[in-house]
Amino acid sequence: MQSLWTDLRFAARELRKRPGFTLTAVLSLALGIGATSAVFSVIYAVLIDPFPYPGADRIVELRLVDKSGSDRHSVGLSGPQADLLRQAKSIEDITLMDWWNLTTTDSDLPEDVKANFISPSAPNHWGMPALIGRWLIPSDAPPGESPQPVVVLTYQFWQRYYLGDPHVIGRTIRLVHKPYQIVGVMPPRFRWADVDIYVPLKVTQDPNIQVWPSLKLKPGVTQAQAAAELQPIVEEFAKQHQERYPQSFKVKLPSIVDVYARPLGPTLYLLLGAVASLLLIGCANVSILLLARGTERQHELAVRAAIGAGRWPMIRQLLTESLGIATTGAVLGVALAWKGLALLVANLPENSIPAEAVIKMNVPVLLFSVALAFVTTVVFGLWPALQLSRPEVARLMQSSTRRVSGSVRARRSHGAMVAAQVALTLLMLTAAGAAGKGFLRLVNADLGYDPHSTMSVPIPIHENTHVEWKDRGEYFEQIRARIAAMPQVVAAGISTNATPPASGWQQPIEILGSTTGEKPEAHVEFVDDGYFGVLHIPLAQGRLWDHTEMMRGAPLAVINQTMARLLWPNGDAIGHQIKIAALKDQPPYTRAAAGSDSWMQIIGIVADSRNDGLRNAVKPAAYVPFTVNMWMFTQILVRTRVAPLALLHDVRAQIAQIDPEQQVMQVRDLNAWITRLDEYGQQRLVAMLFGTFSMLALALAAVGLYSVVSYGVATRTNEFGIRMALGAEAGDVLRLVFSSTAMNVGGGVAAGVLLSVAFDKLATRWVTESSRDPVLLGGVTLLLVVAAALACFVPARRAATVDPMEALRCE
Repeated sequence: MQSLWTDLRFAARELRKRPGFTLTAVLSLALGIGATSAVFSVIYAVLIDPFPYPGADRIVELRLVDKSGSDRHSVGLSGPQADLLRQAKSIEDITLMDWWNLTTTDSDLPEDVKANFISPSAPNHWGMPALIGRWLIPSDAPPGESPQPVVVLTYQFWQRYYLGDPHVIGRTIRLVHKPYQIVGVMPPRFRWADVDIYVPLKVTQDPNIQVWPSLKLKPGVTQAQAAAELQPIVEEFAKQHQERYPQSFKVKLPSIVDVYARPLGPTLYLLLGAVASLLLIGCANVSILLLARGTERQHELAVRAAIGAGRWPMIRQLLTESLGIATTGAVLGVALAWKGLALLVANLPENSIPAEAVIKMNVPVLLFSVALAFVTTVVFGLWPALQLSRPEVARLMQSSTRRVSGSVRARRSHGAMVAAQVALTLLMLTAAGAAGKGFLRLVNADLGYDPHSTMSVPIPIHENTHVEWKDRGEYFEQIRARIAAMPQVVAAGISTNATPPASGWQQPIEILGSTTGEKPEAHVEFVDDGYFGVLHIPLAQGRLWDHTEMMRGAPLAVINQTMARLLWPNGDAIGHQIKIAALKDQPPYTRAAAGSDSWMQIIGIVADSRNDGLRNAVKPAAYVPFTVNMWMFTQILVRTRVAPLALLHDVRAQIAQIDPEQQVMQVRDLNAWITRLDEYGQQRLVAMLFGTFSMLALALAAVGLYSVVSYGVATRTNEFGIRMALGAEAGDVLRLVFSSTAMNVGGGVAAGVLLSVAFDKLATRWVTESSRDPVLLGGVTLLLVVAAALACFVPARRAATVDPMEALRCE
């Protein structure tokens, strides 16, 4: 015990004597451990364990892949259609769903509640029992009857609204003045559809009422087999309702893991590659530092061996020092991992991961990173002592220590590690530059509209309210007019589904007089006459409909420039007529004006604005009066003279004067509509984290290079003294020092450039910009070379200013 205590004190003194070495080694390990553990923890939660549902890979969605290869077409089913699909041999269960927002009316402060209406099945489609109480059962929604007024709460809503009351089962909650009995509370990770409550869904035989299916395949059935069986069935559905389906399609059944978890996977794996490189660079840094320091101490170890010190005490001493570095780095790395994980989670794109995913520190990966750091530190820390198992004591005692330590083998090993560091750092810098360039491209994209000082106020209406077409249109217009009259409001417009930069309802259209059999597709957008003024979208040609035409649902359309150029390249689009077959009256949910599915006259052309995200080209768009087709939902776009969200309370007060029970869903300013896009959030995440990791890698590589050059200068002090005594100038010594590292740095740069080019196609999928850009490659190479030169300059200058007499007396 006494010898151990002595070793600990000696190790602490040695490490304290070299604070730069100690701090660099500890931070190199800590950064690698922390970053790697944090990123893999997110990967594990999102990609490996995203859902708690047994057989989650068998729970699939019904999608259609159109002729362009897009599979964004989700399929809604009527009750009779769902009954037909249930008969398929590959299907174990079909659960039908719908979503809506309800309002609590059993307290003084109504609360907006997100509800998922579900057709109950036994057992639970998702295979999870309730935490307390029960799940919905078939008797809660008997066929042909109204559902029972029962509700199941999510764990989060139970905690928030009832403060986790264990006696909540049997209590009543009033939703839009209707009492519902609480029959169950689900476990914390059951968060299907990310809602607050689950209520029974009434499935009718009305072919006009669509609900959304979740299918569960039988065990052993592949997605391809099930899709092949459902293909002819869905094709029959398309013949009955051609307006709801693409002209030609293939059935696709992606699992919920494919749909909701894996889209973020490439981004996360790219970040994992970056942090793994950072961990390798950190471990290489520690190796360089320990090897340089160990070989520098060979003379000391030889002296200790010469006066009788045994091999084990020397090994134990170096082991203690190495363990001190590894332990300190591991402790700091664990702390950085927890902080880094919280930072990473805070910057994940909104709605990019399943609500069920629980992101927490992955202990096995943390232990692996710590173990790698310990192995690296211990192995390279003990290497000098192991080399002295049969020391040539006489030679070491008679020679200059630094001349001996500056052996060819040591220089080669250090040079190889520096080259590897430089190559990995250049690869990371190139990827970071490409990611940053891609993000700047998104930030500076030409939107075609002005999102500043504007917010979107979503207005859902309750079931069985404003059912008549005229009443619904007047209600929406009344809300818009009341908001527009507020003193701090510049203008207000209605945007049912036309809030950019991703907007519209993609539908096939017919052109009067067209002789081709093809039906081009366009984004159909329902707006009022003030919409274009609110967003500052200019009218390029023709006119807009007036207020009177809008309120009577006149069959008029305004198209964007892309649609005009594509379909009427001669510039004669105005006056032509188009038909959108999907615009049908489907009460009580969708109310359409009389003749809405007949021919519409094009009366104007407006400038293009983004409607398919920030990266994709603008798609053809047809704007029609919102009254032509009204859903049980709309949005009011509000341009203000002050910060938009500062007026939210006053806006709600105005709406309450019209209808005290009308709730408002989540309100965002239009800049937030941009930042919440997956493409924007993922590109920002990659650019931010890659930029951070690459700068850390650059710093670590510079420190490693500085250590190698300093070590080389120290080993050649006598040589430099002799050269200068014989007449060498300071510049000659500088050239010697720089030339000794130029080959290593040059080799690393060449390898890094080759790696960047080799991984270009792979990286372009995630960072959107090519890493083969000569300007980008040249810029990051120059940055790395400058950093390397600065790292070499200090020890090189020290070598050039050495006093020859002091150098000759060295040792």
